[in-house]
Amino acid sequence: MNEALGGDAVPLEGVTTLVLTSRLIPGLDGGYTVATLQRARLLADAGAQVHLLSVDPGTPTDHAAHREAFVAAGAAASVDAFRNLFDDAAADPRWLFDAATPGASTPGVAYREIPDAAGRPLLALPVIAGDPDWHLTKAAVVVHAPDGDRILSGFGGLYLAWLAHVVAGLAQPIVLVCESRQLGELLATDPPHGVRIVHTIHTTHLSSPYGPDAPVNDLWRRWFAVADRFDAVLWPTAQQRADAEERFGAHPGATVLPNAAPSAVDDPSPADPHRVVLLGRLAPGKRIDHAIRAWSRVIAAVPGARLEIWGDGALRDDLQRLIDERGLAASVTLEGRSDAGPALFDGAALMVQTTAFEGQGLAALEAMSRGVPVVSYDVRYGPRDQLATGGGVLVPDGDERAFADAVVELLQNPGARERAARIALERAADFAPSRIRDDLAALVRRILATR
Repeated sequence: MNEALGGDAVPLEGVTTLVLTSRLIPGLDGGYTVATLQRARLLADAGAQVHLLSVDPGTPTDHAAHREAFVAAGAAASVDAFRNLFDDAAADPRWLFDAATPGASTPGVAYREIPDAAGRPLLALPVIAGDPDWHLTKAAVVVHAPDGDRILSGFGGLYLAWLAHVVAGLAQPIVLVCESRQLGELLATDPPHGVRIVHTIHTTHLSSPYGPDAPVNDLWRRWFAVADRFDAVLWPTAQQRADAEERFGAHPGATVLPNAAPSAVDDPSPADPHRVVLLGRLAPGKRIDHAIRAWSRVIAAVPGARLEIWGDGALRDDLQRLIDERGLAASVTLEGRSDAGPALFDGAALMVQTTAFEGQGLAALEAMSRGVPVVSYDVRYGPRDQLATGGGVLVPDGDERAFADAVVELLQNPGARERAARIALERAADFAPSRIRDDLAALVRRILATR
């Protein structure tokens, strides 16, 4: 799996791990949320004491509902593993009062008030609307302390004060797994004392057209400037690590450690020979319009073929208009968001994706774990790693005709589809949770053993 890490299970009893994310809300952020919760489960399975930390300023009631939904769906073992900055502050704000210094709000900045558990004003957060660098603001976060207003320096000051409070109450050694680029930038400058930091990667660092020579996303350039301050960086694919090192140099802690696929089923559901599934946000980067246009060619060859598009997003109305304009309403349907998880793919003949880019591509792995082969554009990053030895078909990026022809070939050739389905199960096993858990545990132990 990864040449740098051992394959034997390495127990993490006695190790505290903090999995830090900006937010965890059911139905939002797609594979990011799935991968973050899964990493926490794998660390717990390896024996670590795991805390899932988030910093979104929702209400305690909202956070409680989110946690219960994750537990009910099997994505988390217990609501007790979750902690949120604003829940902690509302329950007992003494750490806030201690961390802040006397001061006042920043002139000319709008503020959002956050109440304590009794509904009294507790915090005032600066509102930095329309700025992708909002997290870097130095505008004061105002703390309404009993003896008068106090301040912290921006969101960075607030987040770091909370992390110091969290860490002070936990047993060492502590490894913090940072899942968010914005949070990583803030942590890199002043990490919690004595804490080792692992930073994960969830998406491409490239801008359009997402090829090897494409511009680097400006937001990522700043992250690369501090990347060497992390004890380890987890790249989901070898290709992305290689591309990053080509431009920014090697990082001694850079490790290829993909997200796990769901456990492969032993007995896949019988396939409906005409059912094809696409799962993804209805957003520009997923290029679902490519699949819809290609479907005219598919149904010309396979009249009974049906394309189910699962997911929601801003382009829903535009995509429905395209379906109607092409006369495809009988064979292409926008199904909305699904809570079925990998079981969504049960009984499908194929899973397809026409995305412009991926971080790793968890949806494809979910399909493969159910014995469903994949037809995908060959894009950075993920599909090539998953389908290099079979389990589906890679077609040239953006080639709608080749995409349609690959779908038709597998739908019309049951033997080829069944062979691809068997290989899909084998490839999914390469990303099995037990393998990724063992590599992740070995990485944590290696970090703790390094000065």
